[in-house]
Order: sequence, then C-alpha cells, then structure tokens
Amino acid sequence: MNDADVSKQIQQMVRFIRQEAEEKANEISVAAEEEFNIEKLQLVEAEKKKIRQEYERKEKQVEIRKKIEYSMQLNASRLKVLQAQDDLVISMKEAAAKELLLVNKIQDSYEKLLQDLIVQSLLRLKEPAVLLRCREEDLQLVESILSSAIEEYAGKASVHPPEIVVDRNTFLPSAPTHYDAHGPYCSGGVVLASIDGKIVFENTLDARLDVVFRKKLPEIRKHLFGQVAA
Repeated sequence: MNDADVSKQIQQMVRFIRQEAEEKANEISVAAEEEFNIEKLQLVEAEKKKIRQEYERKEKQVEIRKKIEYSMQLNASRLKVLQAQDDLVISMKEAAAKELLLVNKIQDSYEKLLQDLIVQSLLRLKEPAVLLRCREEDLQLVESILSSAIEEYAGKASVHPPEIVVDRNTFLPSAPTHYDAHGPYCSGGVVLASIDGKIVFENTLDARLDVVFRKKLPEIRKHLFGQVAA
C-alpha cells in the first residue's frame, strides 16, 4: 500500500470518527435539552403548585376572617337585640313598681291588702310567736288590723292565735317621694320573722312584684318577643 492509499484510509477514518463524534455530540445535546426541559417543567409545576397552595391558604384565611367577622357582627346584633329586650322588660317592671306606689293611697283597699299579706305571712311561717316589721307610716294601720289578721289566720290554720310582736324601733324604708328616687325604699307591705330570727318572710309589695315578675318572665318574653327566652 502506497502513501496515497494510506492517506486516503486515514482521511476516511478521520471522517468516520468526526461523524461519529458529531452524532454522539448531537445525541448528548438532545438528551441534555430533553433533561433540561423536563427539569424546567418540573420546576415550573412545583412553583405553580406552591403558588396554588399559597393562594388556597390565603383564600382560606380570607374565608375564615369573613366567617369570624360575620359571627362577631351576628353576636353583636344578637346582644343588641337581647339588650333592647332586657331594657323593655326592665322598663315594664319599673312602670309596675311606680304603680305600686299608688296602692297605699287608697286607704280601704290598702288596709285589706295589708291584712291579707299578714295572714299569708303567718300561714307561711306557722310559728307560735313572730316579729312583725312595717313602714313607720303604716304602723297605726297595721296595729288596727292586727287582731283581725290573727283571728283570720287562726281560723284558716286551725291553730291557737299566735303572738305577734310589732317592731316599733326598726322600720322598713319609706316610699320614695318621687319616682326616680335612689336608695332603699318600700312601697308597702310587711316582713315577718320567727322570734329567733332564723326564719324570715319578706312580704312587701316590692318583694311580691319581684316574685311575680320572675315567675311570669318567660310568659312576658313570649308575649312581647314571640319566644321563651332562657
């Protein structure tokens, strides 16, 4: 083989090697580009997922804040309604309390009422001896009906007439001179207690109003507001 043939073969081998290298380089380039595209897609999807998760998190936070705000507004509205209802109920009781101040202005009916209150108190206590306390302005009236009250009680309870000691040193508070008075006051009635003071029955007009009002409160609320409030 002469030099020309050798040179020709060498050139063919070089071209073959170069072609193979180029093909290999192209394969590597294509593979690298595919891998890059796959990794880029994965990164993009991962970032999209993070963005979606962040958006969902913030959306949930907004929804939670909306629910909290709605709940707070709803509770505030309910409290306002309940306060308005309570104010109306209180105003009714205050109006009734003002009416009580007029009861003792009618002498005959108040005298009968006082006797009934004394008899009721005696029936509750069922003591052989009791202490009676009243307002100072009612002292004379109470003493004038005491015998009748004792006789009525003894007949109803079928017992011996009890001994009633009227307290002439300590009196119940007087009625207020005007409707908006502050401090303790008593619209009328009596307080009876056992002699040892262990049993006390408060039977004033104000105490009777409190008892009736508590008892009738569900009925009052239902009548006013259409529902029984707890």
